[in-house]
Amino acid sequence: MKSSLKLALGLASAITASTAVSNAAHAEDLTLCWAAWDPANALVELSKDFTKETGIGMKFEFVPWTNYADRFLNELNSHGKLCDLIIGDSQWIGGSAENGHYVKLNDFFDKEKISMDDFVPATVVGYSEWPKNTPNYWALPAMGDVVGWTYRKDWFSKPELQKEFKEKYGWDLGPPTTFDQLKQVAEFFQKREIDGKTVYGASIYTERGSEGITMGAMDVLYSYGFQYENPKKPYEMEGFVNSPDAVKGLEFYKSLYDCCTPPGASNSYMGEGVDAFKSGQVAMHMNFAFTWPGLQKDENVGGDKIGYFVNPKGPGGSDVCSSDLKDFWAEPSYAPLLQASQKRFHDYVVAGQGSAKDALDGLVKDWTQVFQDDGKM
Repeated sequence: MKSSLKLALGLASAITASTAVSNAAHAEDLTLCWAAWDPANALVELSKDFTKETGIGMKFEFVPWTNYADRFLNELNSHGKLCDLIIGDSQWIGGSAENGHYVKLNDFFDKEKISMDDFVPATVVGYSEWPKNTPNYWALPAMGDVVGWTYRKDWFSKPELQKEFKEKYGWDLGPPTTFDQLKQVAEFFQKREIDGKTVYGASIYTERGSEGITMGAMDVLYSYGFQYENPKKPYEMEGFVNSPDAVKGLEFYKSLYDCCTPPGASNSYMGEGVDAFKSGQVAMHMNFAFTWPGLQKDENVGGDKIGYFVNPKGPGGSDVCSSDLKDFWAEPSYAPLLQASQKRFHDYVVAGQGSAKDALDGLVKDWTQVFQDDGKM
């Protein structure tokens, strides 16, 4: 008999928790649901030791990232019985906890002597707790991925380009450490001919349908000082979401899109970015770090041809990769919150509607309405 229990679990601890589920439900095998990507393949290999030790078989339902949220949120909302274990997105935790999709794991952790002190504190708050900053655990951190950048190290090292760049900008062509430098590098490569081919500056996230442009724009906005709310007053967003620095960050993101992206880049996310980089179309490419191992092994752009750098610093010196973990709202109503940011960002950055201030003021209005409807304001 298949168990209908839903747990959100991390890679390192999925085996222990699934043992508890199988003992309770007498399952002959368990199905784990996740996205279809390289880390999932590694999980399949890890599961073989678990099966050998326990006799419990493992099945897997892996769905491409483009369909991942729709597929598994529908599964959760319909109380489906496909997934015994699920590695959900961090934003799902509030709704899944409050709607009974995830099992509260405190008693299980106590019984199995699993300590949350063994995990990076920021990931526990971001990926395990609901409500946030309370000792109520609904998941284990699985993979704290981060957006970083790849660049064509072989192009950057060409002596003639190094000379031209230094004469124009006054610093050595290399991995940028600030967003101003990143834009200068992107402008330098935009529509340049290299090895007989026209290339472009950078591939960034602009996708409208799911979460792409929000993930991309936020990586810049964080570094410019964006905050989701007043740290001293939850859900107070005026002056934080739409702060002057946040406005400047969104203006920068649009300027990067306008000046330095390749043709047809109006709806680009992870897959499109990888394709643009692997095809030799762009000098730099924004993407999650999980893409790096595959790119490193690529015959055309990998090996000595590829380099990596962290998300650059904003004007105030903030670098999101070395600061406290920041993530999108994990509220039960995260879906309409995300839909609002997707629309506001895409309308401004890609479609050129209104100003950055208009977009962020509108976002404050949208998000305030969501939280008012939820009775939180």
